[in-house]
Amino acid sequence: MTQHAYSILTLHFSLFPLRLALWRYMRNGSNIPSIFAQTVKRHPNKPALIYEATGETWTFTQLDELSNAVAHWARDQGWVSGDVVALFMESRPLQVALWLGLAKVGVEAALINFSLRCEPLLHCVGVSGSRAIVFGSELADAMSEVAFPSSQPMVRFCTGDVSEDVLSDLSAQHLDPLLASASKHPLPPCNPPKGMNDRLFYIYTSGTTGLPKAAIVVHSRYYRIAAFGYFAFRMRPDDILYDCLPLYHSAGNIIGVGQCLIQGLTVVVKRKFSASRFWEDCIKYNCTVVQYIGEICRYLLSQPVRPSERDHKVRLAIGNGLRPSVWEAFTERFRIAQIGEFYGATECNCSIANMDGKVGACGFNSRILPNVYPIRLVSVDEDTMELVRDSRGLCVPCRPGEPGLLVGRINQQDPLRRFDGYANQDATKKKIAHNVFKKNDTAYLSGDVLVMDDLGYMYFRDRSGDTYRWRGENVSTTEVEGILSGLLGQTDVAVYGVSVPDVEGKAGMAAIADPSESFDCNSFLQSIQRALPSYARPVFLRISPHVDTTGTFKIQKTRLQREGFDPRLTTDQIYFLNPRAARYEPMDEDLYNTIMESRMSL
Repeated sequence: MTQHAYSILTLHFSLFPLRLALWRYMRNGSNIPSIFAQTVKRHPNKPALIYEATGETWTFTQLDELSNAVAHWARDQGWVSGDVVALFMESRPLQVALWLGLAKVGVEAALINFSLRCEPLLHCVGVSGSRAIVFGSELADAMSEVAFPSSQPMVRFCTGDVSEDVLSDLSAQHLDPLLASASKHPLPPCNPPKGMNDRLFYIYTSGTTGLPKAAIVVHSRYYRIAAFGYFAFRMRPDDILYDCLPLYHSAGNIIGVGQCLIQGLTVVVKRKFSASRFWEDCIKYNCTVVQYIGEICRYLLSQPVRPSERDHKVRLAIGNGLRPSVWEAFTERFRIAQIGEFYGATECNCSIANMDGKVGACGFNSRILPNVYPIRLVSVDEDTMELVRDSRGLCVPCRPGEPGLLVGRINQQDPLRRFDGYANQDATKKKIAHNVFKKNDTAYLSGDVLVMDDLGYMYFRDRSGDTYRWRGENVSTTEVEGILSGLLGQTDVAVYGVSVPDVEGKAGMAAIADPSESFDCNSFLQSIQRALPSYARPVFLRISPHVDTTGTFKIQKTRLQREGFDPRLTTDQIYFLNPRAARYEPMDEDLYNTIMESRMSL
């Protein structure tokens, strides 16, 4: 059998059990808590979640009981089905128990990125319409920096080791004793009951412009993403999965934790990724499956060779963003039998997966039977990213080898094809195109440019719009521009991503207008560190007399992106954020060559 034929069969055999299960659950009025209840009955005493930071193990029964306690606590607060509660904490099993318990009474969680601070944090909590926020004690300082508007009263709860003084200063209640005293018995289903197409929680995404958007995750979407990963990559019931990705991400919380809640796998939750401890953890907990983003694989390859990296039992690595050159080095050095590379966004309806290990491909779709999974690459104007249309007004499909925008046909009656969008309806409308495959249809616009080869394998090319990816995070240039401009008294700032050899994603670069040419980079760095998470801080600064704008005052970045950080192409002063020295250093030709030759770590 050819690899192409194998890929077609694997795709269809992955979709069939997924469609069958979704149909059964929808017919029975199921939801994620009820599916989890079935898992608990099958594996009452099996370890469900292991918290690497403390070594604590929770069985499925214990996770069920704690989530019941959360449900009773939520009901006692007077929250009802459809209310929203924000969760703001570093990764830990309690976070799973919290959103799962809230879901048992129909309350929807808003999973907040724990790196956010100040205005972005305030925005994310506000846009979800949250009535309350639960935060980890490790984020008390971040909470002290935000003041919620009086129009949005916010009840605060803190979990973890925290003093009475801190609780008093933040007007917060200590959650842990409240859960400890709550009943662990199951509550009757919420009224009205929530089904597979009702909201479960919100996960935030940068999108293509502006501040983060709250993507709606319904119960069927959670199941679809988790189950597709299980079937597509041939996971097993006895697998132990190592999850070192943040639980506010769909990768960590759905593809990872979802295998526990739905399929009954044991999942090891890591508080934060550690390259030096990665393989030791896998050995300690007998892990057979690991999760990654491209950066993680590169970090692991940069570690000194140690015996543990080949003494593990890991056979499968699941994730996205793995570069072809890193791919082969990673599998060979660490003896990983299978790479499960995929493409997808939390809200998209056009996720794809590389199910047979084709190096470099992020997914596959049959060119012979394309309507089985109706996604497509369509032509766009490279300068404006506008869809190219034919004489009938329909989108123009790309030929093999031609870059195009990935789109997925929308069908709200099909859980694999539906698009639920964002809490903000205007943001939702911007992601929908009309008359794409045929007249009067609708399709989801991914915002990403991919290429398909003659066999149907797809390869990620670039992220369109005002977003770039760095350190495994999507960075909104519009958001960072607003923050930097505000720090500089509304100075013109252009933010964009630039490519660096042998580094995944694009490094952030900010062009700052300073006619006086007296800009103090390192004084500015102190402000940046307070205002932005590490992955959003510009790696390069370019100080210019002015920043190019259009006639409507929109910042133009084409020339800036083309010139990058090469000091030979401009008379502007360019600076590089040296991670070892923790300061910006002037860019000269020697430093430029050092970075381009991969002799300087970013």
